[in-house]
Amino acid sequence: MKSFDLLVVGDANPDVVVGPLRGPLEFGQREQLVEHAGLVLGGSAAIMACGAARLGLRVAFAGRVGDDPAGAFVRETLAGRGVDVGFLATDPVRPTPLTTVLTAGDGDRAILTAQGCLTATGPEDVPRDLIRASRHVHAASFFLMPRLARSLAAVFVLARQAGATTSLDTNDDPAGRWDRELLDPVLKFTDFLLPNAAEASALSGEAEPAAAAAVLACRGPTVVVKDGANGALVHDGTRPARVPAVTVDPVDTVGAGDSFDAGFVAATLRGLDLRSALAVAAACGSLSTRAHGGTAAQPTWDEALAAAGAGLQGVPPGANAPDSAEDPAMSRTPSTRETRSRS
Repeated sequence: MKSFDLLVVGDANPDVVVGPLRGPLEFGQREQLVEHAGLVLGGSAAIMACGAARLGLRVAFAGRVGDDPAGAFVRETLAGRGVDVGFLATDPVRPTPLTTVLTAGDGDRAILTAQGCLTATGPEDVPRDLIRASRHVHAASFFLMPRLARSLAAVFVLARQAGATTSLDTNDDPAGRWDRELLDPVLKFTDFLLPNAAEASALSGEAEPAAAAAVLACRGPTVVVKDGANGALVHDGTRPARVPAVTVDPVDTVGAGDSFDAGFVAATLRGLDLRSALAVAAACGSLSTRAHGGTAAQPTWDEALAAAGAGLQGVPPGANAPDSAEDPAMSRTPSTRETRSRS
C-alpha cells in the first residue's frame, strides 16, 4: 500500500483577506473601512491539500516556504489541518510568498501576490520517492512557478510510471500569455485538468465553457470546468456532463475552486464515476464559502456526500471511508520528519 493517497505540489503562503470593499479602491492616501480582515492560509495548492485532508485522504505537500515567520505560519497551519509537511522545503534566502486578497461586495476579488520563493521552486523540491509513494499527484498555480512548470511533465511521467493518476489546476496567468509551448507537454500526462470557466476560455480560445472543455480535452486530459453559480461540467473527450451548484449563502468565495479540486480528486480516488465526482466537487466548492478564508468551512466527506445528494449516481461500496488508509485517523496526523532547506 502506498504511503499517501495524494501528493500536492505547488504554492503555499499566508493570505491577508480584506473586504468587502463597497466602492472603488481609492489611492491618494485615502483610508477606506471594510467589515472583515483576516490572516489565513493561502495558495491554491495549500488550500486544496487542506480540503483533501479534511475529506479523509492521506496528503503530503511538496513546495517551498521561506525561513521567516510567514513560512512558519504556513507550515504550522498545514500540519494542523492534517497535511504531512515533512517534504515542504525551507528556502534560506528567499522569503515566503505573500498575498493580499481584496474582496468586493458582488463576490469578485482582486489578488496581489509577492512571489518570494515561488520562482525558485523546482523539480528538486519534489522527491522521486515521494512521487512513487503517492496514489495521485496534483499540481497548482502552474504559471507562478516557471522552474517547476518546465519540469512538471517529467514529474507527471514518473507518477504515471508508478501507477499514480495526475491532475493540474493552472490557475491564472498574471502575464496573460497562457503559454501552450509550456503547458501542452504537461497536458499529455495529465489525467484531469481543473480550470475555472475564465481560465478554460483563456487556455482554449473558446468563450463558452462546454466548447472550451471540448477543445482542451482534445489536448489530452479529462477536463473539469468550475462555472460558479452555473455549477460545473466535465468533458472526457467524447461528451460533456454538467451538475448544478449547491445552494449556500456565501460568506467568502476565496479558495472555493481549490476545495472543488479536493472534492473531485477525493471522489475519483474512492471510485466514483465522473458525474458523481463532479457533484461531490461542486458540493465541496460551495460548502467552503460558508466562512472567511479558504479552509475554515471545508466539508468532511460525509458532509460533501449529503450536499451532493441527487447528483450522485450510485456511490460504490466503501466510498464512505478513506479507501486506502488502514486507520482514518492517520490521515490527519502530520509528519514529524525534519524538513529540508533549499537555496
